[in-house]
Amino acid sequence: MRKTDYDLCIIGGGAAGLVTAAGAASLGAKVILIEKHRLGGDCLYTGCVPSKTMIHSAEVAHTVKTADKFGITAQLGAINQSAIMKRVADVIKTIEPNDSPERFRALGVEVVLSEAQFIADDCVVVDGRQIRARKFVLATGSRPSIPPILGLESIPYLTNETIFDVSDNIKHLIIVGSGAIGCEMAQSFIRLGSKVSLLSSSSILPHEDSDMSDVIQKQFLADGIDLHLGSIISQVEKTDEGIRVHIKDDYRQHTTQIDGTHILIATGRQSNIENLGLDKAGVDIENGRLVVDSRLRTRNKRIFACGDVAGPYLFTHMAEHQAGVVLRNTLFHLPAKAQTTGIPWCTFTSPELARVGLSERDAQQKNIKHRVYTFPFDEVDRAITDGETTGMAKIITSPKGKLLGASIVGPHAGELIAEYVLAISQGMNVSALSNTIHIYPTLAHINRRVADQRMKEALTPNRKRWIKRLFGLRGTH
Repeated sequence: MRKTDYDLCIIGGGAAGLVTAAGAASLGAKVILIEKHRLGGDCLYTGCVPSKTMIHSAEVAHTVKTADKFGITAQLGAINQSAIMKRVADVIKTIEPNDSPERFRALGVEVVLSEAQFIADDCVVVDGRQIRARKFVLATGSRPSIPPILGLESIPYLTNETIFDVSDNIKHLIIVGSGAIGCEMAQSFIRLGSKVSLLSSSSILPHEDSDMSDVIQKQFLADGIDLHLGSIISQVEKTDEGIRVHIKDDYRQHTTQIDGTHILIATGRQSNIENLGLDKAGVDIENGRLVVDSRLRTRNKRIFACGDVAGPYLFTHMAEHQAGVVLRNTLFHLPAKAQTTGIPWCTFTSPELARVGLSERDAQQKNIKHRVYTFPFDEVDRAITDGETTGMAKIITSPKGKLLGASIVGPHAGELIAEYVLAISQGMNVSALSNTIHIYPTLAHINRRVADQRMKEALTPNRKRWIKRLFGLRGTH
């Protein structure tokens, strides 16, 4: 075996690469981190951080607009979207030092800002310098996937990588795509004063159960978002005013056009795997994605992958989990496997929609025997006091009550789902939630109330009769 220069060579400085580098260096490994652009990746600059910053500003604006329902007189003045974008940039700058080259160099990581390319299965070249390591980690992330729409290449379209750079007020934003990014941006911009048209060939948040996503759709309509669902875009073109989109209704075959000032493409992501010399490294690719095993190894067992480039869940929290798996495999040679079930996620619309485990649709399609229980927020006292009663909690259980999945659409769903994440990861029965004391009054009370639905179902009239006889109870019902 040839002499190696490093214990670990990491290519990519987003969430997955940074967690891997910091963890390895803290454990005493000699680490080199190679990033072609800037440390921090999509999450810091074009994803989680800027989008959630904007979402919060939009929520504040909406609260002022609707202050009268809380007994407060308030008036929202004209919104300057450039001020919102400045705040987004300020928040990024506040967090940026945590991901800076200086911080990681202080941790003992050698940081190189350049492109890396494999020239052999155990060697990469960077600026003419050959680097060998015991193990390599691909953490190169993902980027927006651009659909083949006629005329799109000739217009100045936006993606999540450029939308936060727009400094002028957006008059009319056309959004293509109804996934998390499209939905979050649609509601944010409508609440920040733009007119918004949302186009999609599918429904809103198509991977969620329809009874949950319908709650979001109704709120979108109440917010004034112009929805064109089940529509196919035939062509886009530039006009004197901005952008024109020609669409065809997939059901009625009705053709129409929408004129806007800007267009945002939010139709999914694709892996960053080009120009890495992966063919020379013995790394397989299928359908534009890396082929990795349960330990996140490529076909070349010295090369691992984590984060978006490894998939299939493109979340920062999943990138952090996978980084831990890679560290255990590369440094300690433990046969650690990445978790593939019980992965939580949340779409940060208002109300939020969060899920973990099986959905009702999943259970039906996989022919898994199950039970479904729901409870609405409008029967939760804290939701009533806060004036946030839209939505519900839903749990999926086995016939014997084991928790298989949970969905929440409502206020702070992303926080409330954590209880179910723990319960499902520990294989708990729904009775564990029923028997857990929840603080009153809190929104978390809904987690016990929905679990109680299973317990009430078990109390059949026949069982109730036997209980009355056995304990000499005298009630009439």
